[in-house]
Amino acid sequence: MSYDFIIIGAGIAGITMAEQAANILGKKVLLIDKRNHIGGNCYDYYNDDGILVHKYGPHIFHTNNTKVYNYLSLYTTWISYNHKVLGKIGGNLVPIPFNLISIDKCLPDISNNVKTAILDEYEVNQKVPILEMKKSDNPIIAKLAHFVYENVFLHYTEKMWGLTPEELDASVTSRVPIQISYDCRYFQDVYQGIPRDGYTNMFNNMLSNHNINILLEKDYHDIISIDYEQKKIYLYDEEFTGEVIFTGMIDEFFNYEYGPLPYRAMVFMDETSNQEHFQENATINYPNDYHFTRITEYKYLTGQVSDKTTIQLEFPEEYDYTDKNAIACYPIPQEKNEKLYMKYKLLADEFEQVTFIGRLAEYKYMNMDVVVEKVLNLISEKFTGV
Repeated sequence: MSYDFIIIGAGIAGITMAEQAANILGKKVLLIDKRNHIGGNCYDYYNDDGILVHKYGPHIFHTNNTKVYNYLSLYTTWISYNHKVLGKIGGNLVPIPFNLISIDKCLPDISNNVKTAILDEYEVNQKVPILEMKKSDNPIIAKLAHFVYENVFLHYTEKMWGLTPEELDASVTSRVPIQISYDCRYFQDVYQGIPRDGYTNMFNNMLSNHNINILLEKDYHDIISIDYEQKKIYLYDEEFTGEVIFTGMIDEFFNYEYGPLPYRAMVFMDETSNQEHFQENATINYPNDYHFTRITEYKYLTGQVSDKTTIQLEFPEEYDYTDKNAIACYPIPQEKNEKLYMKYKLLADEFEQVTFIGRLAEYKYMNMDVVVEKVLNLISEKFTGV
């Protein structure tokens, strides 16, 4: 069978691209992934106890983009779900991001003074990055910032990234700011939810076109060869002249010519117990205790009813590109890493036939909606002109 598109990586970027290439462009697609399932890190499945679990950590869809929401809604109905996170701070479980309720729980003796000070300096509903708040000249706010930095950010960041907050790009700490409100939702987007029958079911619906051929448990190196000098792609030793969409690690594509880009990997440990619930909330972060960063209980996300429950603990670790079983989860946002990525991007720009898209290919943290939007825009701008 001949193909018009080869798509490497069956995560949300590759799946969206395959769906659009087949259904909108009417093209024949080969979708390749080295794992034994589609969905990438968004993959979910029913475990042996019948609990729907996200294999690679909790994924909550949230967006303000109506176009993206409507697009995915063609392939799933949604469970309306507003994610809430608690953090274990001392003897308290408090809302994360840290907000006015968190102040009341952690600093009860001075909470009124603290709230008065921050409401004088910031707007209601404003989201203030911790490193910005630390610069405040107000001693009361500075005291709050020091408390939050030490008890919420510092040790969690060290566990998660192996670095201090100051060693990372400011975008990292700004993703979990101090929230000047009583709103305990982790996200404030207009659209929030979980696919009713799971992400994998949604992805299967997206890939139902008979012009999409899915090849799992196949390393693309086994069937594709790359002529880096002539900028040519070969499929089964025959030159491929169609479009190649690459969603994997950009440094891997170029055989780590400039050295490997650093990533963080995660180890997930699932446990099922014979009780209705293990904890009082979907996700509880542990900034200062244990080696894991958080525990997620999936029945809160999916709304399942069962006399059993499954929890998942997450252990961050350094990604080892020589370990074939390791899975790169998070690009590490530092200036030196961005400079290394830009060297690879210059190489990528020379391959007109290959489009690099997605979190790993662009070495950038992206939420699901951003990835889908980028693919839809790519289809419009490069292939349909609409």
